[in-house]
Amino acid sequence: MGSYRERLLVPVSYWLLAVPSIAFLGAEAWFIAGGIVPPLTLAILSVIAAIFLINWGSATIEVTGGVLRAGRETLPLSEAGEIVPLDEKQAALLRGPRADPAAHLFLRPYVKRAVYIAVADPSDGVPYWLISTRHPDRLATALGAPISGLRTDGASREPKRAPLPAD
Repeated sequence: MGSYRERLLVPVSYWLLAVPSIAFLGAEAWFIAGGIVPPLTLAILSVIAAIFLINWGSATIEVTGGVLRAGRETLPLSEAGEIVPLDEKQAALLRGPRADPAAHLFLRPYVKRAVYIAVADPSDGVPYWLISTRHPDRLATALGAPISGLRTDGASREPKRAPLPAD
């Protein structure tokens, strides 16, 4: 097990999309009212969007001292079972049609890959954690997954398939 830290910053494109959205919503104020209301509306919408994007981008994943911290939640690594780095397709399945509603999800829509962490004793009702990460191999290694968890098929590396819940 090693140490790992990753901050899931919001991409620039989200900030750029906020500008026309705020402009469009602020323009509505010019049709409804005049005077101080439109600039005040633009200012309030800008502050709300900035706070939201800053808060969303402050999400961190950290592995230190035998504990995984994903946001405000923690998982002692002694409670972790199988750990599997997922590619985009595998992560999409576990985020969507194959997701278990009882699972602990720490996801960001702008991060497509993830790590699957089975809970060794799901007595508290949480069968697994699914953590979005830009570096699933490094996170899985820091969590203690053996490097052999990744098998090599010819020249391309293909991650081991995560055990998906039955339909």
